[in-house]
Amino acid sequence: MWKHFSVERLLDALASVLSGPAALAFIPAISLAAFWMGGERALVIVALSLPLAFLGVAALDARVDKKQQQGNPPGGLMAIDTFSTELEGFFNSSSTSGAESACILVALDEYSEILDLHGNAAANHLADQFGRRILSAIRTQDIATRLDQDKIAIGLHPSHQLDLEACIQMAGRIQAIIEDPFTLNGAGVYVSCSIGFSLLSSMADGEYPDWIDTASAALDEAQRNGPSTIRAYSSETRRRSRIRANLRKEFEAALDNGEIRPWFQPQISTDTGRVTGFEALARWEHPQKGVMGPQVFLPFAEQSELMEKLGQTIRHHAFAAMCDWDRAGVVVPRVGVNFSSEELRDPALVDRLKWELDQNDLTPDRLAVEILETVFSRRPDDVITRNVISMSKLGCCIDLDDFGTGHASIASIKRFDVTRIKIDRSFVAKADRDASQQQLVSAILTMAERLNVETLAEGVETQGEHALMAQLGCDHVQGFGIGKPMPFEKTLDWMTAHQNKVNEMPKIGRQTGP
Repeated sequence: MWKHFSVERLLDALASVLSGPAALAFIPAISLAAFWMGGERALVIVALSLPLAFLGVAALDARVDKKQQQGNPPGGLMAIDTFSTELEGFFNSSSTSGAESACILVALDEYSEILDLHGNAAANHLADQFGRRILSAIRTQDIATRLDQDKIAIGLHPSHQLDLEACIQMAGRIQAIIEDPFTLNGAGVYVSCSIGFSLLSSMADGEYPDWIDTASAALDEAQRNGPSTIRAYSSETRRRSRIRANLRKEFEAALDNGEIRPWFQPQISTDTGRVTGFEALARWEHPQKGVMGPQVFLPFAEQSELMEKLGQTIRHHAFAAMCDWDRAGVVVPRVGVNFSSEELRDPALVDRLKWELDQNDLTPDRLAVEILETVFSRRPDDVITRNVISMSKLGCCIDLDDFGTGHASIASIKRFDVTRIKIDRSFVAKADRDASQQQLVSAILTMAERLNVETLAEGVETQGEHALMAQLGCDHVQGFGIGKPMPFEKTLDWMTAHQNKVNEMPKIGRQTGP
């Protein structure tokens, strides 16, 4: 195999030299030498042979051109099938020669946000430029193909000089090229990328089909630690990858066997101190690993397209909790449930929601539909827009979650008939000791008052933050300083204890006059 590569490089070089303009300069010299050494007969033979020689060179040059078109043509990338064949050749060549090779995966960070903010045409232009920049960063003998609009695979030609440090340097060079601003819709846009790579030597006894999988595992780890992160595949990566694969399978089963259910975090009024609702937060009660938060299993749900099923599971338990609270005679005006973008893109969402509320004999105003601000700040598609507006018309409360982090416009707040904005905890933290934080919160509250929208401060952890939110005019508060998320079984006792505390303490409220 190695000899085969050497002959191919020799033929390519020969074709390049003989087909170039420099070769024409030798024709007169060759003709004179033939005449001098062999007379007219030799001259005739050379004159007849030269056209045949150049025809042969042209055929060889055409062969080289065809090979280049199958490789990395200017401004383009290999077809996936061709890339797979070439990469397998790298694998076999390295195995026999002892040279090192690597498979690299490069993925743009937050490509979906670019798509939402700038539209399909701009995103496609970015993807094209992404491919060109990758080709400009790799060597001519390396190969590359597009796996998705935002993901490209690279195969490094076998070399005895290639090692971990060289791969890291190449990955850094790729990141630097990608992070130069792109021009989209007349504006400069900065984009980062995450990179995962797998050296052939790191695979131990792996087979060729495992090579891209190991690079994908490295990329997955880079993206979880990103953005703009580089990770190399290792035995530790393999161990963590197996753990995640097992957890993914367990998660799918957990949705069916009741291990996934909501824990409830209380929300209280700053005016009366009474409970005004609970937020239902998904938790996985794993029999061996204990209680796990959504940061562990949400990636599994997204990758396995189980977000809708997860949402239905959380609503089922949340609505059942509402019914149990009602039967117990305690007042819980509403429960907040998070809705993902995947759920909001379901055309049947509103009809299903009506059925779920009817089954539990609950009125729509008892449900607070919590939607991340980023959903509003992007360009929501027609289905999302229609669903949010329909849920608002149905009578559900629309909560704009993590307000201040996604740049939602005032027009979006009015368009979607938002009932309440939830001020992100990053604005609330230490606001009682930071004047600039106070100013930001005060500005948000003033805007909400002008728009006639309720407010809730998230992440309230101290009495000082609680008191400040009340004095500034925030309607509701939520956070560890009020109550931590708890399973349903503990909510009744917590509400009893909280109400006793409220009855014993002076009211914390805003100043309305002398």
